[in-house]
Amino acid sequence: MVFQVEAGIIQPARWVPSPNYSARSDACDISLLIVHNISLPPGEYGGGYVGAFFQNQLDESDHPYFASIAHLQVSAHCFIDRAGAVTQFVNLHQRAWHAGASFFAGRENCNDFSIGIELEGTDDEAYSQRQYETLAQLAACIMAVYPAITPERIVGHSDVAPGRKTDPGDSFDWDYFCSILSACLVTQL
Repeated sequence: MVFQVEAGIIQPARWVPSPNYSARSDACDISLLIVHNISLPPGEYGGGYVGAFFQNQLDESDHPYFASIAHLQVSAHCFIDRAGAVTQFVNLHQRAWHAGASFFAGRENCNDFSIGIELEGTDDEAYSQRQYETLAQLAACIMAVYPAITPERIVGHSDVAPGRKTDPGDSFDWDYFCSILSACLVTQL
């Protein structure tokens, strides 16, 4: 799939705006891409619950777990489902609320200077081939728009919030992802 960014909106991603964002202090300071995982309920896929969660519309009565998170106000810039489809929740120029208390390369508050991408999954279940392909294509597109994001500045949530977060987990194959990303970057040249 070929992605393009127009005024912070990724085409042809599905646009489903979240209210959980704020202005960046410096929109030109985007230099980090953080990979996360999420599934709602945990370990279950589909159902639209991630979108409802990012839009503050999660119905607590749909699952017992939801009562513990429905009050949270979080989002990510993008979500990649198991089939590789992309939904965008926050404009890339805005500050999505995905990393929480975080630290990278001497800087705190990674939300200020990062883009967050959620993969539908868990720490211990393999991600799909389509997710890796889509993530690599999307990352290459984002890197073309924000050249301060280099392959070394694509990290997991666990890298910016160690001890607090574990995603994308041991099931994420960084070597495999980097090989696909390298191929995508070459084709962009």
